[in-house]
Amino acid sequence: MNTIINQRLALLRSVMAEKQLSAYYIPTADYHLSEYVGEHFKFRAWLSGFTGSAGTLVVLPDEAGLWTDGRYFLQAEQQLKGTGITLYKMQMPGVPSVEEFLTSRLSAGSCVGFDGRTLSASAGEELAETLAKKQIRLDASLDLASTIWENRPSMSKEKIWIYEETYAGQSVSSKLSALRQEMVKRGADTHIICALDEIAWLFNLRGSDVDYNPVFLSYAVIEKEKAFLFTDMEKLDADTCRYIERQDVQILPYDSVYDFIRRYSNSSVLLSKSQLNYTLFHILKEGGASILCGPDPVTGFKAVKNETEISWSKKVHIKDGVIMVRFMKWLKEQIQNGHSLTEASAAAYLDGLRKAAPGNLGLSFETISGYGPHGAIVHYAVTKETDIPLKAQGLYLVDSGGHYIEGTTDITRTFALGPLTTEEKEHFALVLRCMLSLMSAVFPEGVCFQNLDALARTPLWQQGLDYLHGTGHGVGHLLNVHEGPNSFNWRMRSGADPVPVRAGMITTDEPGVYISGKHGIRLENELLCLEKERTDYGTFLCFEPLTLAPIDLDALDPSLISDFERQILNSYHKKVYETLSPYLTSEEKQWLAGYTRKI
Repeated sequence: MNTIINQRLALLRSVMAEKQLSAYYIPTADYHLSEYVGEHFKFRAWLSGFTGSAGTLVVLPDEAGLWTDGRYFLQAEQQLKGTGITLYKMQMPGVPSVEEFLTSRLSAGSCVGFDGRTLSASAGEELAETLAKKQIRLDASLDLASTIWENRPSMSKEKIWIYEETYAGQSVSSKLSALRQEMVKRGADTHIICALDEIAWLFNLRGSDVDYNPVFLSYAVIEKEKAFLFTDMEKLDADTCRYIERQDVQILPYDSVYDFIRRYSNSSVLLSKSQLNYTLFHILKEGGASILCGPDPVTGFKAVKNETEISWSKKVHIKDGVIMVRFMKWLKEQIQNGHSLTEASAAAYLDGLRKAAPGNLGLSFETISGYGPHGAIVHYAVTKETDIPLKAQGLYLVDSGGHYIEGTTDITRTFALGPLTTEEKEHFALVLRCMLSLMSAVFPEGVCFQNLDALARTPLWQQGLDYLHGTGHGVGHLLNVHEGPNSFNWRMRSGADPVPVRAGMITTDEPGVYISGKHGIRLENELLCLEKERTDYGTFLCFEPLTLAPIDLDALDPSLISDFERQILNSYHKKVYETLSPYLTSEEKQWLAGYTRKI
């Protein structure tokens, strides 16, 4: 039995009984529905012991369940042992949704409690409508974390800083002007923004309130003539305050937004129900505002990088590529020379290379460093308890990235540390084929991301294999490493609209194979979408790989890929060598030439 977790669950259940709750619903989110959250908001992790970045915990008086996706199945199984919490594997056959679970367990007259600030308006409304059919009500006013979580970490007080236009490529005034034009098109008087990366992008500001994401806790309200930024005044020094005010933006206290928006009872308010929290939405709805639902305009603006952002992105990938070459060379030599390495020490060396690079502002996510069977845990996080030695055999997967003043990177490589099994070689070749297939795609303008996902999965599907995560995601420009709306994924969220691939978008290409208890393989490049040509049949688009690092030829049996795939790989490796070699020593150049050789 996990005594600590059981004690915490018992404490929650005692408060639930006082408040006459039949269930308490705990998503993984802050008040801005962020993918990664600060320590103050990690209530689900504190209460369950499961530390993955995605999951929903539901606690009843006599049972509890945790729902998470395929990235975290193995991790959740390990971390939930002894807690009494049942793991529900999302999207797997026969597994009930949270809504199905609640309606099957609760009777009419029951009440489900949750903190409405931690759930999106769309998810909250869907939950309320589903439960109402069985006369089960919701109470969104219950922040039980504040009641039972002793020594809860405070909200971050890190300083907000200005991201100069030299790197952003567009002024705040021009961004606000474009946003207001879109508001006029949609008939909106006001637009409310909850997403932290959108606010940071819109005002050319950055912060450090969320690990690995250079954003700051805030809300924004944009009117036709005025703009308001809600944040903790302690985060702002005099220069940053003056800068914000020069943009005709008024600064107001962080929590005051909940009272402030009550003034819009007679206004038309544009919002995204998937990106605004349920409490804000409920205040507007109850107040009589005319709500215009649709995608946040800033999401689309931000996803299409401007020429300055693209230029800096190309430069930062050269810098990051040199780091990856040096890491790969060091890793191979350490293993070959019999030096002692573990998952943690290898990750620490790579992290150190990035942090020492000029302009580095930290990692873009916690480095995933998985050897052998740990590579099969999609979002594996090495700890003192799980750390294992690297041996001169098998496969080692490392997924990593950095934030630099010039932009953000995300790369995965899987390395052969010694002899491989026939199965490992076959799976490596399959993953490479998937990656190259998407990277070399040419397609007409208007094709959507989910249409292209099949290109990346077909080699695996033909072998009866698949992976339970998206093939790729958008990448922010010194912003969140996971950025929408870009997403190569045929599994679309309920109610989501198809997203066309547009020139200027940067999206990852990261297929994988994960064999529980054996090995995991993932290869990932960032791709820039470009216009290729215009013909009588319209405009055709293609991808340019921004990521520059070798694919480990030690892991590849060339007989397992086609002549066409070999040509694509050789062309990519030629670009890697020609672009990176001017930044390397003579010894490093010679080494890289061997690992980018024509096959």
